[in-house]
Amino acid sequence: LDPSRWYWYRFKVGSNLSPIGRTRTAPARGTHSDKLTFAFASCQHYEDGFYTAHRHMAREDLDLVVFLGDYIYEGGIRPGRTRQHNGAEIVTLSDYRNRYALYKSDPDLREAHAAFPWIVTWDDHEVDNNYAGAIDQDASSSEEFLRRRAAAYQAYYEHMPLRVSSLPGGPNMRLYRRLTYGSLAEFSVLDTRQYRTDQPCGDGHKEPCPKAFDPRATLLGPDQERWLLSGLDRSRARWNVLAQQVMMSQTIEVAGDAKKYGMDNWNGYVATRDRLLSFMQQRRTSNPVVLTGDIHSNWVCDVKTDFDDPKSETIATEFVGTSISTNGDRTTNRTEADRLTANPHVKFFSAQRGYVRCVLMPERWQSDYRVVEAVTRRDAPITTRASFIIENGRAGAHPA
Repeated sequence: LDPSRWYWYRFKVGSNLSPIGRTRTAPARGTHSDKLTFAFASCQHYEDGFYTAHRHMAREDLDLVVFLGDYIYEGGIRPGRTRQHNGAEIVTLSDYRNRYALYKSDPDLREAHAAFPWIVTWDDHEVDNNYAGAIDQDASSSEEFLRRRAAAYQAYYEHMPLRVSSLPGGPNMRLYRRLTYGSLAEFSVLDTRQYRTDQPCGDGHKEPCPKAFDPRATLLGPDQERWLLSGLDRSRARWNVLAQQVMMSQTIEVAGDAKKYGMDNWNGYVATRDRLLSFMQQRRTSNPVVLTGDIHSNWVCDVKTDFDDPKSETIATEFVGTSISTNGDRTTNRTEADRLTANPHVKFFSAQRGYVRCVLMPERWQSDYRVVEAVTRRDAPITTRASFIIENGRAGAHPA
């Protein structure tokens, strides 16, 4: 295929023809590119609402979509929701295939897939909530859970646009990979589930315990971590993008006299985060930007060498995107002011549903936080809640 070109395609099985879709190839590695426009999104619980955000996304002028996990949810039917799952909690290969078929029956999701190429990675709900490596949260044996993980990985591969190199072998599947967009951007797509050690301190939001700082604990696994650092070191791209799942920036929730941190994200694996940030600082990685999903809310964060010292160096910028539908039309009780007061490196917070549209040019990056009025209505309108800019060579975002 030629670089930097739109292609149209369809599938034929017997006498059945699919609708026509289109995709676009990236510019050749190292060639100059003036602009890249993409959207990133995550977390589309079928029961919690319609894919109103995908309906609007499909009408954007984008080069690609980056999906950061929780494409499906594994749970059973929950009464009183906008829509319902098609059975009990999924465990077998047939179960997972049927769940993907349900999600992909949504016309707005199908339209978004047909409009643009997608870069995808998973989080936890493609298998089981908050799983860590070979450990689930239901006290299953490792052998039992790995059988389930093998089924989930096989179904994921069958339903996602992935390379042959990601073909699963039983419960193992290499999902982390690197994609370039000319000389403008390089995407390191991460897997923060398959290789991690168990969440420390009992998981959840906790005051940190010694295990959160254990240098033997890992979020990425040693092979993926070496691959990531090596790739960042070799990259000649203007913007170096980490497309991943869980919050990298330190975030504190104040509960009385206690300060609590999320043990399922990078806050529970401080040594892994410190190694990465130290490497980017020492090697002067060009314009690192972290894209995150998972937590069903919008954030903009300065990624600091020392999050407890607001004057410490900003190494990167983290854009966290809200959910497509998960949590429905509900919002958090915590206000934007609460979040920013407890975390001075956080520049923006909101809890509406939607996605983030990003426009990259050689001298600046702009992220537009696109939010829908409701996900209980397919035709609800969309607005831009906020826009933030990163200037080339200056880590940290500021309002547009």
